[in-house]
Amino acid sequence: MSLLCVRVKRAKFQGSPDKFNTYVTLKVQNVKSTTVAVRGDEPSWEQDFMFEISRLDLGLSVEVWNKGLIWDTMVGTVWIALKTIRQSDEEGPGEWSTLEAETLMKDDEICGTKNPTPHKILLDTRFELPFDIPEEEARYWTYKLEQINVLGADSEYSIQEESQRKPLPSAAAQCCYWTYLGWGEQQTFEDPDSAVDDRDSDYRSETSNSIPPPYHSTSQPNASVHQFLVPVPVRLPQQLLLQSSSRDSCNDSMQSYDYDLDYPERQALSPTSSSRYDSSCNVSQGSSQLSELDQCHEQDDDRREKDSIHSCHSSGSFSRDGQAGFGEQDKALEVTGEEEKGRTCEPKEMKEDVTTHPTPDLVLHQVHLLGPKESFPKENASSPFTQARAHWIRAVTKVRLQLQEIPDDGNSSLPQWLPEGPAGGLYGIDSMPDLRRKKPLPLVSDLSLVQSRKAGITSAMATRTSLKDEELKSHVYKKTLQALIYPISCTTPHNFEVWTATTPTYCYECEGLLWGIARQGMRCSECGVKCHEKCQDLLNADCLQRAAEKSSKHGAEDRTQNIIMAMKDRMKIRERNKPEIFEVIRDVFSVNKVAHVQQMKTVKQSVLDGTSKWSAKITITVLCAQGLQAKDKTGSSDPYVTVQVGKTKKRTKTIFGNLNPVWEEKFHFECHNSSDRIKVRVWDEDDDIKSRVKQRLKRESDDFLGQTIIEVRTLSGEMDVWYNLEKRTDKSAVSGAIRLQISVEIKGEEKVAPYHVQYTCLHENLFHYLTDIQGSGGVRIPEARGDDAWKVYFEETAQEIVDEFAMRYGIESIYQAMTHFACLSSKYMCPGVPAVMSTLLANINAYYAHITASTNVSASDRFAASNFGKERFVKLLDQLHNSLRIDLSTYRNNFPAGSPERLQDLKSTVDLLTSITFFRMKVQELQSPPRASQVVKDCVKACLNSTYEYIFNNCHDLYSHQYQLKQELPAEEQGPSIQNLDFWPKLITLVVSIIEEDKNSYTLVLNQFPQELNVGKVSAEVMWQLFAQDMKYALEEHEKDRLCKSADYMNLHFKVKWLHNEYVQDLPTFQGQVPEYPAWFEQFVLQWLDENEDVSLEFLRGALERDKKDGFQQTSEHALFSCSVVDVFTQLNQSFEIIRKLECPDPNILAHYMRRFAKTIGKVLMQYAEIVSKNFLAYCTKEKMPCILMNNMQQLRVQLEKMFEAMGGKELDPEAADSLKELQVKLNTVLDELSMVFGNSFQVRIDECVRQMADILGQVRGPGNASPNARASVAQDADSVLRPLMDFLDGNLTLFATVCEKTVLKRVLKELWRVVMTTMERMIVLPPLTDQTGAQLIFTAAKELSHLSKLKDHMVREETRSLTPKQCAVLDIALDTIKQYFHAGGNGLKKTFLEKSPDLQSLRYALSLYTQTTDTLIKTFVRSQTAQVHDGKGIRFTANEDIRPEKGSGVDDPVGEVSIQVDLFTHPGTGEHKVTVKVVAANDLKWQTASMFRPFVEVTMVGPHQSDKKRKFTTKSKSNNWAPKYNETFHFLLGNEEGPETYELQICVKDYCFAREDRVLGLAVMPLRDVAAKGSCACWCPLGRKIHMDETGMTILRILSQRSNDEVAREFVKLKSESRSMEEGS
Repeated sequence: MSLLCVRVKRAKFQGSPDKFNTYVTLKVQNVKSTTVAVRGDEPSWEQDFMFEISRLDLGLSVEVWNKGLIWDTMVGTVWIALKTIRQSDEEGPGEWSTLEAETLMKDDEICGTKNPTPHKILLDTRFELPFDIPEEEARYWTYKLEQINVLGADSEYSIQEESQRKPLPSAAAQCCYWTYLGWGEQQTFEDPDSAVDDRDSDYRSETSNSIPPPYHSTSQPNASVHQFLVPVPVRLPQQLLLQSSSRDSCNDSMQSYDYDLDYPERQALSPTSSSRYDSSCNVSQGSSQLSELDQCHEQDDDRREKDSIHSCHSSGSFSRDGQAGFGEQDKALEVTGEEEKGRTCEPKEMKEDVTTHPTPDLVLHQVHLLGPKESFPKENASSPFTQARAHWIRAVTKVRLQLQEIPDDGNSSLPQWLPEGPAGGLYGIDSMPDLRRKKPLPLVSDLSLVQSRKAGITSAMATRTSLKDEELKSHVYKKTLQALIYPISCTTPHNFEVWTATTPTYCYECEGLLWGIARQGMRCSECGVKCHEKCQDLLNADCLQRAAEKSSKHGAEDRTQNIIMAMKDRMKIRERNKPEIFEVIRDVFSVNKVAHVQQMKTVKQSVLDGTSKWSAKITITVLCAQGLQAKDKTGSSDPYVTVQVGKTKKRTKTIFGNLNPVWEEKFHFECHNSSDRIKVRVWDEDDDIKSRVKQRLKRESDDFLGQTIIEVRTLSGEMDVWYNLEKRTDKSAVSGAIRLQISVEIKGEEKVAPYHVQYTCLHENLFHYLTDIQGSGGVRIPEARGDDAWKVYFEETAQEIVDEFAMRYGIESIYQAMTHFACLSSKYMCPGVPAVMSTLLANINAYYAHITASTNVSASDRFAASNFGKERFVKLLDQLHNSLRIDLSTYRNNFPAGSPERLQDLKSTVDLLTSITFFRMKVQELQSPPRASQVVKDCVKACLNSTYEYIFNNCHDLYSHQYQLKQELPAEEQGPSIQNLDFWPKLITLVVSIIEEDKNSYTLVLNQFPQELNVGKVSAEVMWQLFAQDMKYALEEHEKDRLCKSADYMNLHFKVKWLHNEYVQDLPTFQGQVPEYPAWFEQFVLQWLDENEDVSLEFLRGALERDKKDGFQQTSEHALFSCSVVDVFTQLNQSFEIIRKLECPDPNILAHYMRRFAKTIGKVLMQYAEIVSKNFLAYCTKEKMPCILMNNMQQLRVQLEKMFEAMGGKELDPEAADSLKELQVKLNTVLDELSMVFGNSFQVRIDECVRQMADILGQVRGPGNASPNARASVAQDADSVLRPLMDFLDGNLTLFATVCEKTVLKRVLKELWRVVMTTMERMIVLPPLTDQTGAQLIFTAAKELSHLSKLKDHMVREETRSLTPKQCAVLDIALDTIKQYFHAGGNGLKKTFLEKSPDLQSLRYALSLYTQTTDTLIKTFVRSQTAQVHDGKGIRFTANEDIRPEKGSGVDDPVGEVSIQVDLFTHPGTGEHKVTVKVVAANDLKWQTASMFRPFVEVTMVGPHQSDKKRKFTTKSKSNNWAPKYNETFHFLLGNEEGPETYELQICVKDYCFAREDRVLGLAVMPLRDVAAKGSCACWCPLGRKIHMDETGMTILRILSQRSNDEVAREFVKLKSESRSMEEGS
């Protein structure tokens, strides 16, 4: 890249001077620049242009155009080849070139001109050299320069080739300030602020101190430094940052330094180490991002921010440690400046060429490098400067001095248009519109400052520095008076009239032609300004001041004086009408009256002087734009920019086909009117017929892309700003934004602070005065309503002061708001202040976060460009956030619930915290800042933690105070103790009071996060968690000793349960969880249950004793049980109610309680049953008492069932449920036993009744046929027979039905039924045997069947009775009648029960057997009795008797064994059966006898139809042989009536005794059905002691026993009644 400098000096035209109004257009590399139009035939432009050249094979095209009304005509053109242009560091006298009429084209590019004209133009063209190169290189380039200049255009030497071999160092690489000061290589300075301790914040906002990325990036660092009393940087234009290959040399020569906000006095820097990395580990200047952005030179203040000094900016860190010696360095520079003075003025020819016009930019910025009172060090005085460098320095200094147009006396000051002090800092605007405008014109909507600053921001709560800066306060005092004595809000409006233009006239505002034949526009009759009708509202200049200025310039002294008088009158009226304003200003700045009066005069005079003495130099760099509208058919645009200050207008080159163009062009303007405006417009270049016609008609051949208008009076210092492009009319289609760098130097105000710093000083001092001085530390909140109420910061007078100051000096409302917010942050705990701060911050958030549709600038970029300072505001919010958290963590102290005002402040404090979070999220665009709800929740928890600790440590005192108790306790007894539990109920009471206060007071206030934060619930949660921890520990200690009563623990349990259920159980944290507190009390509840069991048993005994004394009376007419049952269950229910009211939520622990309580119920009820059963028989003689006792037992069962349901029923713990069910079964058994005892108590009386029935039945005579007469007779006899029993039952059952409960009554009826049936069977149907031996055997058999009661009475009866068929029929009818009686029409026993009753079935079966023959009964016996000996087991079969089988299974203790051979033969003709039995032997006979033992075997055939046949055979006896062999055979004939299955063989082994009855050793029974299938077999039969039979066999035996006349029956009874005899010696 090469830098081409072109100066268009002047021209000479042939022709009349009146016809020339010419301007010059320069074109090179598709870049086009235009001068202003100048009239005359020898116009003088003297304008400089700079171009970055990348191709030296092209040429510079210069065109001179003559302006016309409609068409512009070309005067001539000249083409200069770039190769022919000289290399020079100094401006030359220029060369005259002849203008030619036509251009020559080659490959669509201009290659020359032809057809000369008589016109000439003077141009100075040169390529600039770098100005800080090594000596060797300097000599080389000097030689080349001379060679090139000698050779000229025809030289074969190519600069391009040389540059390719060895590229030129870029200008940027040589422009670093510290190199000129001679500071050697990289020097860094430490910065404690760069590593500022961020631990005081819960969340540090991220502020960048690096070079910002371009406009479209996501984050822009803060560079608004001008609002601080600090030295600020001045930015170098990017034109100097040429894209060369030697950027590193620039980086390597960078130095970094810092400045301290706390010390506005002159500060100095001393070099420290030369490390590339500083102490805070930030990458130092070695890694500076020069490749991305332009460099800047920072200026340090020489004296309290008055002078500026420049330094290259880098991403390095700064240090206060390096601020010790800069003043000495300044002095050194002054000394060397004196010695250098003569040398810098040597070249005289420079003075001839230098004019008052702006110089080339490179030279200009070399001047910028020098601070006031500075010159350069001597070359021989330890200076690192080379001779080459000194050469360039001399040239630069010479130009600087000539530009200043003052003698170089070694003490020169800066040019009036150079920035000084803080005003030289970067400047961003959030400008407000003029209040007079009907339709506000946004001057600057979005900003982005690309200068980063690394400096510690003072604490928001610290003392404001502007309160002590007397010099600044003095200046602000004057400025404030100036703004208030002639306020902008009261300026004179223009007096517009419709006006007809006679010559072409352009609108003052939009510069459009006032189009039309007549009445084209409006003209002010006072000041003469002309504009379109639509533009009149946009003019903002004060009419009076403008008229005065115009009159003064035109020498109309009289008119000027008149206007001045009018302005004086207006100021007098203002002073008279608003004296309080000026008094407040005087008081705020503590100015005495004399000085104030004098200052008022000075201020008025300065207003009258107006803009006549005002002048400024403005440098505007058009950097780039973003997001422009696409105007061409290709979907793109060819944008360029025009910049106009006053009447001076300049334009940039055109960037073709780009909606995000980068121009980086700088323009210089001089402005002599503070009411002027800078108008920046972006256009889309069109070069076609349509656009040319359009240009002649509208002066605008190109499409409008947007504009921004900036008030000059609002500018000071330097700024780097993004401006939103605005519409010109409603029809404009506009989007995007443009970035400008603006530097303003106002004459006479070079050393004052920027207006934003001045406003901050005014606002802070006013706030301090109104709060700390007037308000005694309190903040007075102004009353304001409406949408803009948040912009009202003070009462009326003070508010007018700040508003007028802001309006006058372009302080945007958002800056005012942020300043006031910063002031309020020091008073944020004052009443009402949090609400104001919350509203303020919400509006600040809205300002930055609400992105407009016309721009793509992000909120963080907008905020980064804030004039207030990104880091300053972020740190302010961080500190405020921390402070708010601390105060919210003690909200109970800071915002007591009893004060509604403080509660409102609490709500506002949380709103403020929320706004801070919103700011971090939406404005700073941080990814995940802590949620406000979570922060507040943490604060609430912290407060509750400390509150609980407080009430725990001071429980007794707080409780006594709250309930006004005068309990004096020793200090050691006031806390928790294992001796008692008094502490804990008090603590619970205090905890509840805290929760209630949070719930009823604070929850209603802190309701901003209904889904996330409920203070009452958080309070309950935290309090419970802390309480639970202490309670659990305390109960663990109590469990070791248990010094308190179990009732005390139970009472505490109830209180804890209430606390949990009332406040804790519904909390989201604990939902779905089993609470812990039941486990703490489990052992104490079980202890209480143990004690309760003893109490219950004792209570039971007492209740029964009382009931017994009262005779077990019914408790009431309807209750059939006595009071003891009620008392027992009342006590049990009370005990259970206590367990139930514990409402134990832990199912395991509840199951444990239920199991334990079930044991208690079991013990108590079984004790009751035991006591009642023990004496029940004694009560059976009483009339009602046994029924009531049985009712009591039944009521126990009923109440037990109810208690089972109350304890959970099916949900009850299985173990406890099983225990209660088992208890129910036991009680049922007891009731059955009592019913049986009660039923048996009637046995004697029923026996008597049945005996009478038997006697009556015995008298019944007659046939048993079925004739009608016989049936009637039978029914009549049945009634007679039943009368004794019915009389007895009628009397008793009527009483039972009245006294007994239904269930008990049924049990009694069942027992009576049983007794009646068994008695009838025993006494009427089955009388006893007459044979005493048989009776004894039957009695023995009956023992086995548990029928002792059935047989005793049979044994005592002597007479023998057998029922006739008629008597059986009578008994059948009698049984039906008894059955109906016990059924009682459904009120008694069920018919099914009666039918299936075993007693009735047994009786009926016996009656049915009465009518059967002996053979049938014997046959039934054989078929039904299959287990007579050894349960029918043990008989073994083999093929013959020689094969001895194994021992029989299933036989216990046999007394011997008999071996027999059985052969069964059936005659094929007659079908008769013949059985042959061979008794083989007897084995293992077990018999003890002292005398002779003579065993023999008796074999008997048992079965039907044996009356006429041989039924019994006996073998011979064998003496003293316990295993005798017999081998005797016997034959039995069975007939053909029945099959062999109805017969059985009974084998009996007996001991033969002479003269007395043989003794029985053992018996065996073998059914022939077992042999029938085999036909023949050997049988081994084990011997048993007796014959066993079931109920059927016993009944058959008893019936046959009554048939004494039947020999077969007698023999059968005797046979089946035999049993083993008693052994001798046993």
